[in-house]
Amino acid sequence: MQQLRNPKNVKLVSLFVAAIFVLGCFALSLTQSGFGKSASAAASESAIGVVNYQMLVAQCPDLKDVDAAMKTEIENAQKDFNEKSKNMNDAEKRSYYTQTQERLQNKQKELMEPVLKKIEAAIKKVADKKGLSVVVEKSTVVFGGTDITDEVAKSLQAK
Repeated sequence: MQQLRNPKNVKLVSLFVAAIFVLGCFALSLTQSGFGKSASAAASESAIGVVNYQMLVAQCPDLKDVDAAMKTEIENAQKDFNEKSKNMNDAEKRSYYTQTQERLQNKQKELMEPVLKKIEAAIKKVADKKGLSVVVEKSTVVFGGTDITDEVAKSLQAK
């Protein structure tokens, strides 16, 4: 007990404990940062996938059906607007035009919903197969991640 009261010994023990703490923190930071691993090994260990969603939507075979249905819907809306707006003043025409535009937007959302669900299901299927836990839009990623766009596009074409 007498030796612990000596200020020199207290400083020495404190210095020893601090050194062990610093070395432990340094070792922990090295293991967490992946020091010594190659970049490809670190990338393959990440469970993050990236996908070009806009390209998948543009290449989806079901988009042709949606486009054809929307074209028909627009033509019908144009005819309907021309017939009903003959006897309307400018304010009524603008109001009816706005309503028609909203109807067309809702119809497009309705037609696109199954296509988008199909794309999301294909992304999930490929991500599960590759063991990815997260898939994000490619435009939001600066670096890293596994690009699965081509595989998802192939699975959409196969269906």
